[in-house]
Amino acid sequence: MLGHKERGQLELFMTGSLRQLIPDDYILAKVDRVLDLTWLRAEVSDLYCEHNGRPGIDPEVAVRLMLAGFLLGIVHDRRLMREAQVNLGIRWFIGYGLHEALPDHSFLTRIRQRWGVERFRRIFERTVEACIAAKIAKGDVVHVDASLIRADVSWESLAMRHVEAVAEANEDASVAERDSRKTGKFKKVCVTDPDATMATSGRNRRLEPSFKQHAVVDDVCGVVLDVEVTTGEINEGQVIIERIDATIETTGVDVEIVTADAGYAYARVFGGFERRGISAVIPTKAEPIRSPVPMRRFRYDAKNDTLKCPRGKTLRPTRPVKHGRFFYSKAADCRGCDLARLCLSKGRANKAVVVGDDYPALLRARRRREKWTEEDRRLYQRHRWRSEGFHGEAKSWHGLARAVRRGLSNMKIQSYLTAAAINLKRLAVAFLRLFLLVTSPQATICELRNAFSRILLPQTFINARGAA
Repeated sequence: MLGHKERGQLELFMTGSLRQLIPDDYILAKVDRVLDLTWLRAEVSDLYCEHNGRPGIDPEVAVRLMLAGFLLGIVHDRRLMREAQVNLGIRWFIGYGLHEALPDHSFLTRIRQRWGVERFRRIFERTVEACIAAKIAKGDVVHVDASLIRADVSWESLAMRHVEAVAEANEDASVAERDSRKTGKFKKVCVTDPDATMATSGRNRRLEPSFKQHAVVDDVCGVVLDVEVTTGEINEGQVIIERIDATIETTGVDVEIVTADAGYAYARVFGGFERRGISAVIPTKAEPIRSPVPMRRFRYDAKNDTLKCPRGKTLRPTRPVKHGRFFYSKAADCRGCDLARLCLSKGRANKAVVVGDDYPALLRARRRREKWTEEDRRLYQRHRWRSEGFHGEAKSWHGLARAVRRGLSNMKIQSYLTAAAINLKRLAVAFLRLFLLVTSPQATICELRNAFSRILLPQTFINARGAA
């Protein structure tokens, strides 16, 4: 017999909590078990008047609503509030009943503007501290990588940078254009979001207005220990040292091993890690051959701070340049050399070579790369799916493929909340595994003791074990 269901629902009667309607395996239900925002009110209390004005939205409601959006991949405020109107899970997660009217979406914008970037970074750092305390992150072995994030602008908003007022009223347009190409003034800029700069992730791909996210990911469970956003044109090698220092400050644990791809293989990076006692598992780049007599044929003597050419003549340091110094040979040594025709530039009587400040560290890294152990190769393989996996997860599932709002500060807030949501997912999975162990009748005393030694279980988990 064909069934029939009356679709009219004139009244809704309900007793109990909305939690009874939420499945236990729903992402917001799992994250709620590990989310602690009791500290937040004191953190932002200095931004609100204690006695005057209308009562504002509860800070915990605002953060829970933002985190719910990033956990569910709903990153736009208007769409998030429309979804919260009908989604029982979001209403329960933020503490609103079915009869309560939700605030307007604009309050989220005002919250971001009032709190500022640093308070959202503090929310992210709290998730890192929770993961460290739960021992699902150690902080001694980390993976570093960067990824471009497309800015929230259209191609029509790009404009060519004005070339010095058209070379001072067309004095010499051809010379001005040639100079502008060399100095970078010829590059396109974004009018609607000046913080976004033109960048690309490959030589065969076009430049796009972008930001760049730099992330430090723990080796154990993929917890994000540090994240920072810069403009797209910033080279990742410029910020890796300070990101590792920030990671150490956040976790309180000394980093022992750092893995990264060849985009970080600079002398100053290897030198910075050596001074900090950190082992760098980074494949060194092949030396670009711009001369018939390449740099690798010159031998640097770190003890005497001299450089020797392929024929054994000494080049000595002179004037400094950015990140290095010039080494010059004597004209008399080059005059009768059989390599002078290939080695010297046109019109020069002696050889000039720039050696980086941490060039010896780069040489040691090249020698180490040739002797990588199986453990080094294993760690580098883990880097590929730990660090790059985080960026892929953030872009595919949590809306980080494109900036939601304009400006570097808004992009940082989006990045911090995305990383916080992913860390809460990692923490929720760890608690769920231990919860299943604690509530299992087959769990032995030894297994329970090890579980309690690894992580501090909430009282609800302990009660559940007693009830079982």
